[in-house]
Amino acid sequence: MKPRQSTLPPLDPSRLATIEAFGGSITLLDPLGAQVQGIDLSSRDAPPPEVLEALEHEMANRGFLVFKNKKPLDADDFLRASCWWGGRELHSTHGVHPATPGGNQHIFRLSNDQRHGIPGVGPQWHNDGSFNADTFSHSGYHIIRPAEKGGGTYFAHQGAAHDALPEDRKEYWSRLSSVNSASGVVHPVVHEHPISGRKCIWLHLGMTGAVIEKLPEEDAFRLLNADEMKRLCHEYNDILNAGLEDGYATAYEYQENDCVFIDNLAVAHRAAPEAHLPVEEQGLRIMHRSTVRGVQDLAPGFGLPQHVDIQGPNPLGEGVWKGGGIGFRWEDGIPMQN
Repeated sequence: MKPRQSTLPPLDPSRLATIEAFGGSITLLDPLGAQVQGIDLSSRDAPPPEVLEALEHEMANRGFLVFKNKKPLDADDFLRASCWWGGRELHSTHGVHPATPGGNQHIFRLSNDQRHGIPGVGPQWHNDGSFNADTFSHSGYHIIRPAEKGGGTYFAHQGAAHDALPEDRKEYWSRLSSVNSASGVVHPVVHEHPISGRKCIWLHLGMTGAVIEKLPEEDAFRLLNADEMKRLCHEYNDILNAGLEDGYATAYEYQENDCVFIDNLAVAHRAAPEAHLPVEEQGLRIMHRSTVRGVQDLAPGFGLPQHVDIQGPNPLGEGVWKGGGIGFRWEDGIPMQN
């Protein structure tokens, strides 16, 4: 089958000129993302607002930005640069691993060795902070030690993935809202990105406890049953995986000192399977993650509330209604650690 033509836009010439006037450069990565050079993340002075705005718009369009660093980046510098985006301040909800530098609460330290970081995180497609009403606007990934035999992150552009859906599924998904299994927060399965204006899909494959359908041409709602939930999750998983062949997803392999910032409303991500392989097989991998406060609630439509009591009784009588840290298990035996 011939790959679909990418619907990701090229770089905007005016934004490119703004970045270059500051002494930086930005180049496209294939098939998504962009690489930035000439901007020092260790500087205590942030780039001027017009440069940050240009970078943030390109991140929204391309999904993520990779900053190449010639030398190791201090944790404080990484966290300070994380605040260049979105809500402009850190919003950290994770646990702190004992090996975290200075016990810094804003660093989520990940590793394939539990002595060095938290293992096994994020094996399924997801967006960070889906348990928050506003989610995280952006996340940062600073590779401290790339494993000798690789183990990166898969990124998929959720606007391009929406474009790839059949028309009947676009219509159906536009009437769906997911319920987070831990917090009961409700998000639309299809939303409009606040910067790019693109319709994007959104579903956390590890923390969804229910999906509410707005019935067509009726002022009424129902819950998806187990078979419908399985189909939805498999379709979501499949459409993002298809991007690896069709030009809207990529398996990014980190190089030493790489720092990646993602627009958390534009791209979904998951750890590459190799990232969780044992040290003896793959080599030691250590990464620091940061998360940035959201700008606005990712609110459902159709008059639905932002929160429901997912730990309480099913309010609609029938359908999947599952509380707890791990959501509906849409495939037997798959790892679902968040």
